[in-house]
Amino acid sequence: MKLKVTSILTFDLFKKIPIFYSFDKNFSYNEGVIMTKADIVEKIASGTGLTKIETEAIIEGFLNTVIQALREGNGIEIRGFGSYKVKKKNARYARNPRTGEKVYVPEHYVPVFKFSKDFKATVDRGMKEKNNEL
Repeated sequence: MKLKVTSILTFDLFKKIPIFYSFDKNFSYNEGVIMTKADIVEKIASGTGLTKIETEAIIEGFLNTVIQALREGNGIEIRGFGSYKVKKKNARYARNPRTGEKVYVPEHYVPVFKFSKDFKATVDRGMKEKNNEL
């Protein structure tokens, strides 16, 4: 049985408001909504003349390099794109939203990514152009 999702109702915990997302009947997982790693490999391979296998190896190498650098506590800056770094989260007590019970959350580290101003501006312009065309 295939289930077609046409809308989603969720709740923004920070603003404490319900959010309703609605999709048109032509909504598709891979038609410009979300690109997978395979989609990226295909797009780069077709644009560079490399094979998909070579392109996938390069992308895997890049991702593994980023992960390894962050594991070692190093930051990464890619001009015009953004920067990766590791942020320390202090230990704290939180609440289980279902039961209200206090839960201890130990100190931990999380990877963070900050988009560059150029990247943000490019996406903003592109989305405005796209929305004006519709």
